[in-house]
Amino acid sequence: MEKGISKARVLIESLPYLREFNQQTIVIKYGGHAMVDEELKRNFALDVILLKYIGINPVIVHGGGPQINKFLEKMQITSNYIQGMRVTDGQTMDVVEMVLVGKVNKEIVGLINHHGGRAVGLSGRDGDLIQAQQMKIMGKPEAENAPPELIDLGRVGEVTQVNPEILETLDAQDFIPVIAPVGVGDDGQAYNINADLVAGAIAAKLNAAKLMLLTDVEGVKDQDDKLLTSIQKDNIERMIEDGIISGGMIPKLRCCASALEGGADKAHIVDGRQEHAILLEMFTHKGIGTEITA
Repeated sequence: MEKGISKARVLIESLPYLREFNQQTIVIKYGGHAMVDEELKRNFALDVILLKYIGINPVIVHGGGPQINKFLEKMQITSNYIQGMRVTDGQTMDVVEMVLVGKVNKEIVGLINHHGGRAVGLSGRDGDLIQAQQMKIMGKPEAENAPPELIDLGRVGEVTQVNPEILETLDAQDFIPVIAPVGVGDDGQAYNINADLVAGAIAAKLNAAKLMLLTDVEGVKDQDDKLLTSIQKDNIERMIEDGIISGGMIPKLRCCASALEGGADKAHIVDGRQEHAILLEMFTHKGIGTEITA
């Protein structure tokens, strides 16, 4: 009896959040350990299906860096990185698109459908969903007092526009979109885009109630290694300057800030290694991870 009462309390706790997010869009960036561990993969699929059944509209954007690396190694193609980004020539781009769109995307769609959902796989090429241009970054000058040099990353892209019509059509038919982070340029060429950036741009365009980035860390921590449960968007750059935010967390939080500026309500850095992380973040008073607010 006590177990039954405990379950009832959980349902009651979730009631205000079920009301709040009914018919709202949640954009989830799926990556890290949650894409590898079999039990976490199953939990992810069930969480997403549950969201759809209770009237919430999940949109999934996935990564796939480790899978791309394996294929490139098999094909004996060497990966070069500049400032943490893979230099992507034409041959590498072919592999990236093949792996992200043809393998990883279909595996996620199959996983959701196998557990009773209705998922459809997309890339940014479909319906011109994600329009892109080449990303330009500046390198350190070779000589003192010389201007910084423009670095050519090849077919690494950044989002210029999101055309949500195809997502709206799928939502109207109760499908769950699963998006590979490949964009298309004005010249029709494919571009490899960071999945966090794609998720942030889509969350902004859809005025999502939440952007959720699943990661392999507990969340953002302070100087004493304690979890920060909430951060205001306007404090992010100061925290970067103070060294509180560093490394790979910098682009993630800037992505969250950009999504909030573009129209998303809230963003979250969530530990995808936690069982049912999505549900714990959305439907409990305490939540998990770090919330970023406007």
